[in-house]
Amino acid sequence: MKTAIGALAGFALAFAMPARAEDVADAARSASKPAPIVLSQSADVLRVANWISATNDNQALPYAIIDKHGASISVYNAKRKLLGTMPVLIGVAIGDEATPGIGSKNLAEIGPAEKTTPAGRFLAKFGRAAGKQKVLWVDYATSVALHPIPPGAKPKERRRQRMASPTPDDNRITFGCINVPTAFYGKSVAPLFQKKGGYVYILPDTRAIEDVFPPLRVEALKNGDAAR
Repeated sequence: MKTAIGALAGFALAFAMPARAEDVADAARSASKPAPIVLSQSADVLRVANWISATNDNQALPYAIIDKHGASISVYNAKRKLLGTMPVLIGVAIGDEATPGIGSKNLAEIGPAEKTTPAGRFLAKFGRAAGKQKVLWVDYATSVALHPIPPGAKPKERRRQRMASPTPDDNRITFGCINVPTAFYGKSVAPLFQKKGGYVYILPDTRAIEDVFPPLRVEALKNGDAAR
């Protein structure tokens, strides 16, 4: 669950000396900025992260875990260090499978029920999309990519406002792609995945998590035996 965090600072300085015009202007600009979003990881994200770490499933590549229920992305480097958890925008429709042949359709041909972000384990690599835009392709065959909010997004979709909202309830708006905060994408995602790519693990909406990631069932059995 996302929690909006505000910060109060500078009152002692304000009372100690007269405020300068430029200080007032800076304060006004800061106050107009949206509060940062701090996200926590769900039990399922931690479960997948522990499995990846225990089995080296990331194969010495960076990776990301996307929690569709929490509308979040957790990004890790190749050494399995968590670099941050941030909000994402995902497909409008609830579902874990991509419609067959959807990768060859124009956006106008894609129906509401087809706008899903598929669940699974994907080897993601950078490539070109329409308009020569460079994106991180999660699944090229189904046209699912990870990228910031596109410049051409319709204003009525309110993607930036949705991403900054304090709950994940309004984060379903894309055709299936995963939108991440621009600054986080530039600082953490792009540099990590640029050279060799990496893995993206997308948790399911409706399917059992063990059906999407079968090794979790084996891990659960091992843990159960250890407990006995």
